Amino acid sequence: MMVNTEGRERIQVTIQPSKKEPPLRNTEYYLFAEEHYALQKAEKSLSKMIGVTQVKEFIREMYALVYVNQCRGKLNLEAAQQNLHMMFIGNPGTGKTTVARILAQMLKDMNILEKGHFIEAERADLVGEYIGQTAQKTRDLIKKASGGVLFIDEAYSLARGGEKDFGREAVDALVKAMEDHQHTFILILAGYPAEMKKFLRLNPGLPSRFPNILHFQDFTNEQLLDLFKRMVKERDYECTDQLTKKVAAHFQVRTLENTKSFNGRYVRNMIEKIIRRQALRLLKEGKIDKQSLVTLEAGDFVEEEQRENHKGGSL
Repeated sequence: MMVNTEGRERIQVTIQPSKKEPPLRNTEYYLFAEEHYALQKAEKSLSKMIGVTQVKEFIREMYALVYVNQCRGKLNLEAAQQNLHMMFIGNPGTGKTTVARILAQMLKDMNILEKGHFIEAERADLVGEYIGQTAQKTRDLIKKASGGVLFIDEAYSLARGGEKDFGREAVDALVKAMEDHQHTFILILAGYPAEMKKFLRLNPGLPSRFPNILHFQDFTNEQLLDLFKRMVKERDYECTDQLTKKVAAHFQVRTLENTKSFNGRYVRNMIEKIIRRQALRLLKEGKIDKQSLVTLEAGDFVEEEQRENHKGGSL
C-alpha cells in the first residue's frame, strides 16, 4: 500500500497478517491418541467402578512412568527397568482385586509383561505344613506367575502364628524372589490398613521393595447409593422412589456407626436379598407382568434382616 505525504514523496507500507501462535495442545486430548490405547482400555474398565478418582490417577502415573521410560530407551537414553511391585491397602470390597486385574492387562498391552496372566493367591497357597515345604510352594507359585502378576490378598495373614509360624518363611522367600526375579513378574500385596502396617514389620526388607503403594478409600454414602442404583440397573430392575429413599437412609447408618464394611460386596449382597424378597412377594401376589418383574419396592428391603446379616459376618 502506498501512502502520500505532504511533499511529493511516497512511502511504501507493507501490511503483513499477524503470525498466529500454534494452539496449545490439550494434554487430556493427547492421552486419547492411538498410541495410548493401553491407558484408554484401562480407564474404560475403571469407568465402570464407583469412587476411583485416586485409583485412576495412580493408573495414569504407572502408565506414564513405563511409557516415558520406553521413550527414553528408543532415544538411547538411560532407561533402567523400574520396580513395579505394588501394595494395595484398603478395607474389603473397595475394588483392590479388580484394579489389580486391570493393571495386569494394561502392562501386558504395553509389553512389560510377557504373558500378563493374573494369579490370585492366599496364605494356603504359600504356607506348607512342615519345614521346607513353604519355601518350595512359594517358589513354585512365583514360577507360575512368571510373565504376569501375582496378587496376594490378605497378605498380613502370613504374619500370623508367631515366631515359629511358616508364614514368615513364605515372606522371606517372596522377598528373595523380588530381588532375584525383579523384572520377570510383578507382586501385588493387598490387605486392610491396620493389618498391613503390622505386616510390614515382619521383614526389614519389605517396605523398601514396594515403592508403589495405592490406598483404596472407603465409599461415601453418596457413592454407596450410586453403586446400588448402578447394580440394580445392570440386573434390569427398577427401584421405586420409596425404596431409593429407604436405602439412602440405611447408608446413613455408616456415618453414625462408622461402619467400614459398607462396601461393594455389602451392596451386592443387599441387592440379592431384595431381589429374593421381591420374587417371594410376586409369587404370593400371583402378579407376573413385565412391570412387576422389574420393579423393586420399599417392602422388599427389610432393614432389620440386613442389619442382622451384617452383624453376623455373613458378608
